[in-house]
Amino acid sequence: MSNNLYKGYETQYTRLITREDIIKFAEISHDRGQHHVDLKKKLLAHGLLVATLPTKLGGDLNFIASAIEFNFIKGVYEGETITCLAKVENLLEQEKRFKTKFSFYCVNESGEMVMEGTTKGMIWK
Repeated sequence: MSNNLYKGYETQYTRLITREDIIKFAEISHDRGQHHVDLKKKLLAHGLLVATLPTKLGGDLNFIASAIEFNFIKGVYEGETITCLAKVENLLEQEKRFKTKFSFYCVNESGEMVMEGTTKGMIWK
């Protein structure tokens, strides 16, 4: 896939955030804030759980990040479907790799932005 990358290349991924996702992420991360685990209420997803959407897109491209910046704009709750869109902003081909910078943003099903950010790193050829 990396040989088909170009500046302006875009990709996206959509995922339903479930109650089970949030509970499992609380167990893995050990972040058990009440807003993530109070089963009597609608659960708020961890910001870093939402951040797995752009990292999934990077994984599809075998991207290795050296820096990631996330701006969390709006909370995401169980039952919301989130779409993440990523775009290649810079691409520098080198002998054994591509140095890259991506921008990304995530929106809920109402089209409201919930997160945005950038990441830079590389993809081996």
